[in-house]
Amino acid sequence: MTQPTTLRLAADAAGAARAAEILRAGGLVAFPTETVYGLGADAANPRAVTGIYEAKGRPRFNPLIAHVASVEQARREGVFSRQAEQLAEAFWPGPLTLVLPLAATSSVCDLARAGLPSLGLRLPAQSVARDIIAATGRPIAAPSANRSGHVSPANADHVLADLAGRIDAVVDDGPCAVGVESTIVALLDGAPRLLRPGGLAREKIEAILGVALAGAPSQQNRPVAPGLLASHYAPAAGVRLNALSLQPGEAGLDFGGRFSGPAPIFDLSPSGDLAEAAANLFSGLRTLDASGARRIAVAPIPGSGLGEAINDRLARAAAPRP
Repeated sequence: MTQPTTLRLAADAAGAARAAEILRAGGLVAFPTETVYGLGADAANPRAVTGIYEAKGRPRFNPLIAHVASVEQARREGVFSRQAEQLAEAFWPGPLTLVLPLAATSSVCDLARAGLPSLGLRLPAQSVARDIIAATGRPIAAPSANRSGHVSPANADHVLADLAGRIDAVVDDGPCAVGVESTIVALLDGAPRLLRPGGLAREKIEAILGVALAGAPSQQNRPVAPGLLASHYAPAAGVRLNALSLQPGEAGLDFGGRFSGPAPIFDLSPSGDLAEAAANLFSGLRTLDASGARRIAVAPIPGSGLGEAINDRLARAAAPRP
């Protein structure tokens, strides 16, 4: 039986129009954002959303982020508090997802929300992503465009390595600028919560809100937002964190030029720049995983700013596998 072909579309007006056509027909399209590539489906179409779960092998209790083309569209989907308006004004378009109460006018289906009375909303900064969403005319549910639990995709080749023949198309706009997923902040009952560190640093959010962000709820058997499972973003090789040197059989995910020797080494940022490291994180994990090493040793990475997001992803990559 011939495997279906996944189209590679250009990141131009024609590519965006074709992607929107596929999405409106219930198909699956991977598209670039400034963070990572997302695997998109019509968020209002439960059958299309089921296709995301099937292509990724994703647990159905893990909700999906709904991507919108404008703040006005977001307001039709979620209930915006004063704090939500503050964050949207300061950081949208950008790498921030807001988890908000579901609006009565929302079109996002129950399956995409995993049955929750809330939803995650994001307005991406990447222009072709907004063009695709606007042309589709409805929110696009889009987790990262990889098999569930695998390393997130930072370019179209990463998408095809995991999902070729399983999705209809990928819009290729080269590597993502940020390289780690969006920061997720919940604005539900009580204090604002940081559910997932990401491409927007905690400190910048707290400066706008004027309050410290609370942490994520401890009970994650039924996550309230994407990316909260303990084992996530995992390469096939084991992962050892805070390594000061390489052991036999290990490849090295370096930061700041710590590692040396004949083993495969990928330096996230030789100069110690956290933004550069974030942009290279998933490419580095994939490169070292492809080397055949039994384990990837990770150099210590500072926890401030974007380092919080990088260390969060690495901790999930190193967690015991289900």
